Amino acid sequence: MGPTPRIPVCLLLLFFVQILAIAAETDNQDFVALRALKDMWQNSTPPTWVGSDPCGNGWDGIMCTKSRVTAITLPSMGLTGQLSGDIEGLSELQSLDLSYNKGLTGSLPSQIGSLTNLSNLILVGCSFSGLIPDMFGSLKQLTYLSLNSNRFIGKIPPSIGNLSNLYWLDLAENQLTGTIPVSNKVAPGLDMLVHARHFHFGKNQLSGTIPSQLFSSNMSLIHVLFESNRLNGSIPSTLGLVQSLEVVRLDRNFLSGPVPSNLNNLTNVSQLFLSNNKLTGPVPNLTGMNLLHSVDMSNNSFDTSDVPQWFLTSQSLTTLIMEKTQLQGKVPEALFSLPNLQTVVLRNNQLNGTLDIGTSRSNYLQLIDLQANFIDDYRETESLNIELILVGNPVCEETNVPEKYCKVSQTNLIYSTDQNNCMPVLCSSGQISSPNCKCACPYSGTLVFRAPSFSDLKNSSRYISLEHSLMLSFQTDHLPVDSVSLSNLRMDSVNYLELRLEVFPYGQNYFNRSGILNIGFVMSNQTFKPPKYFGPFYFLGDKYGNFAEGSMTSNKSLNIGIIIGAAAGGSVLVLLLLLAVVYAFFQKRRAERATTENNPFASWDSNKGSGSIPQLKGARCFSFEVLNKCTDKFSEASELGSGGYGKVYKGTLSTGELVAIKRAQQGSTQGGLEFKTEIELLSRVHHKNVVSLLGFCFDQGEQMLVYEYVPNGTLKDSLSGKSGIRMDWTRRLKVSLGTARGLSYLHELANPPIIHRDIKSNNILLDERLNAKVADFGLSKPMGDSEKGHVTTQVKGTMGYMDPEYYMTQQLTEKSDVYSFGVLMLELVTGRRPLERGKYIVREVRTAMDKTKDLYNLHEILDPAIGLGTTLKGLERYVDLAMRCVEEAGADRPTMGEVVKQIENIMQLAGLNPNAESASTSASYEGESKGNFRHPYGSEASDTSGHFSSSKTEPY
Repeated sequence: MGPTPRIPVCLLLLFFVQILAIAAETDNQDFVALRALKDMWQNSTPPTWVGSDPCGNGWDGIMCTKSRVTAITLPSMGLTGQLSGDIEGLSELQSLDLSYNKGLTGSLPSQIGSLTNLSNLILVGCSFSGLIPDMFGSLKQLTYLSLNSNRFIGKIPPSIGNLSNLYWLDLAENQLTGTIPVSNKVAPGLDMLVHARHFHFGKNQLSGTIPSQLFSSNMSLIHVLFESNRLNGSIPSTLGLVQSLEVVRLDRNFLSGPVPSNLNNLTNVSQLFLSNNKLTGPVPNLTGMNLLHSVDMSNNSFDTSDVPQWFLTSQSLTTLIMEKTQLQGKVPEALFSLPNLQTVVLRNNQLNGTLDIGTSRSNYLQLIDLQANFIDDYRETESLNIELILVGNPVCEETNVPEKYCKVSQTNLIYSTDQNNCMPVLCSSGQISSPNCKCACPYSGTLVFRAPSFSDLKNSSRYISLEHSLMLSFQTDHLPVDSVSLSNLRMDSVNYLELRLEVFPYGQNYFNRSGILNIGFVMSNQTFKPPKYFGPFYFLGDKYGNFAEGSMTSNKSLNIGIIIGAAAGGSVLVLLLLLAVVYAFFQKRRAERATTENNPFASWDSNKGSGSIPQLKGARCFSFEVLNKCTDKFSEASELGSGGYGKVYKGTLSTGELVAIKRAQQGSTQGGLEFKTEIELLSRVHHKNVVSLLGFCFDQGEQMLVYEYVPNGTLKDSLSGKSGIRMDWTRRLKVSLGTARGLSYLHELANPPIIHRDIKSNNILLDERLNAKVADFGLSKPMGDSEKGHVTTQVKGTMGYMDPEYYMTQQLTEKSDVYSFGVLMLELVTGRRPLERGKYIVREVRTAMDKTKDLYNLHEILDPAIGLGTTLKGLERYVDLAMRCVEEAGADRPTMGEVVKQIENIMQLAGLNPNAESASTSASYEGESKGNFRHPYGSEASDTSGHFSSSKTEPY
């Protein structure tokens, strides 16, 4: 036989490529772009990045919609190299997260500006350098831009001001220089970012003044962090117009001149840092800033003055630091009786006279530092268990002052997570014992809090609360986490609180790549929300190099087959061709099966009232057989409730997890639309005060939604006494706060924002600790980009709770939910349904109110179960807030974010911790009526509230 002809071999190879292209699920342009990224990160990409089908072959960190790549999420993967400009080929990319890869270097390619669908660009803790590309201003869909903890230089691009949807802007801890850009006739600026909530620019080298134009009353900012830069000039008075602000850090700059007198307009600010500047004039008057927790104005050149009166009236104050601020006179005894005070640092001033701490001091007081003043006497009525430092005062020359007060001791900040009632075990090399005493290799990193509102760093309960919040976040996102551990507590030079975090895997000794990617994304994307008193944070994850790898599909055998076939000569061509045909046939069949299995909506029929195919984000698909089994064939014993949509069943999955399954009636067209709406919306939202959607079933003609099981039923049942749970004033405040937080999340943090449209007591569920969860999203409406301010839509909702402005104009806004929540608040204090025997609760309360009398003269209509005869602290302010929520004009109502703040303030004034768990168990709230207990998901046949355009009555 002669030499093998070359042309047939080439044709065969071409034929193979065509067959693979037919079988592949990934768009060819996207594959080429990903291959370019892989080449730039040679030897450091995940081992699953093989083959020509990233969407079909399960490349780690690659998420696709149909054939297009929509997300790349690769935190803590140890990537090295640069970011290729070929990324512009991923034209449908919506999210890019390469955080915690210190090996990623070089400049960012300007081609990123071509990714017009990009909404998340998160590159935290890498080593990128060079200029931030001006082309970023073309990313009109961008909501998250996190470039902190890199090595970027140069100016902040003014074009960022074009990003009208931007919510989060974090450029901190780089080497940025130049001034803060604001708009003019020819260029945009950051003042145009009226929807942004976060300006994080700390630890750079920014210079020039803070432009007065930067701030306005139209802005939505809650964090302004400019600490540790080179900013000069005065603090602009326009800062006082941004009344949504909660944290302000302008410390460690070169700011001068007096502090604006309108700064006390910022009544929502809890942390204010102005220290280490050149500020002059009088000590600022912060009267009215009732939510202030931490104040630091140290090392400025204020006018000499006595201790300001606002020191003594700041009931929320935990930390007061006024070192070297020209204070004089006697330290008032009343200062130390502020109820939440933890730390007072007034060293290097001109304070004098006798120091009297008194006996009614705060229970939380830990440190009083009065070094280098002129205090000449000290009155002690009882032994102090706090740290008092009087070094450098004349009183320390007296012999009657205890020696311990006249020396400075070193404070060791030690905290380490305790074992969970077990004994640590000895582990092999590379593994350590977890809090649950299991050997494992944890995922680790550093948690950094930029403005904690507490200063008692030795209080371990705070860190235990942080651990619980972390575990709750991981569990909510169904991540394989067994436990977390915190250690290595330290406060750095700019008062950032740092903690070492270790996250331990569940069920095995190591995480797989999927686990690390998901945990890293929860931290980099700010999905995790720490307890509020920890303030703004970021996480710097370490490289994880101990993966538990499962079996991986490899295409190497295919490549080898091609090589052998090409070398074998023409005698094998026919055989290879036959194999190729068989291969293509089975690949096509496999792809069709995968499509059917992975797309439960392949048979979704828009002609039957179900609408277009839902766009899902993470909801699990259950087969009918699985749900039929876990409900004992949908037996009557499993039934929890029923309504116009269908029935709700209790089920137990094979894992032992309890679920609530909402099963639509056969042929329910309205149910089909609601089914789609709830899947689309709830698959996007994750919050402890919003009921979690675990999955769905669209199989064998069934439409079912699978939720977490919420054991204590609806708020309506608890208020009516049907559930047997006693709802006193404290519980009602906490339920109000939980509901408000859930709604605030939907309005302000969900993407896109969501209007619930049916807030009522029957749609608020209570878990085992009586925490509130917002449920039933069948009537909810997302706010699209083109729908600015309102959505014109058919009126739906429940009469009595419905916003009259929405009813009259058909224009739905977030303020419509605020109105419904206001009605719910009145229902909570009166125990009455909104419409009862022709009487409307809003009108009844408004008519009965008399603000000159005790409890606003509402004794006759208050619910007796609320605790009449006891002190109902904060009830008047609660009613005031409810009446603001039910103002006729939506513009006169507060936002849900403002409502959350006000309820938190009411709880604090009532002596309650708004962040505390509701109860150890619901059993502690069961009343005497336990014998009459009805299951919380029972039939609502007696409901006469008048549901408008919807007959659903079950809580889910």
